[in-house]
Amino acid sequence: MNYKLVVYALSILFVTFGMSSLDLNRFFKQGKVVEANLFAILVILALSELVSSFIINFLEVSKIL
Repeated sequence: MNYKLVVYALSILFVTFGMSSLDLNRFFKQGKVVEANLFAILVILALSELVSSFIINFLEVSKIL
């Protein structure tokens, strides 16, 4: 159970690092910085959930743990 927390934390870090290269502000109207940041946070959390679920399921199926 403890390894899942580590996988979730690492996936959040990696997805945040990957998303930092994107300029999401150009998809929003001028002056809507808060909305763009909130959208970025939600996308980061959603992608990190997908990545971590994939890794955890892969490890459990392959019986490495």
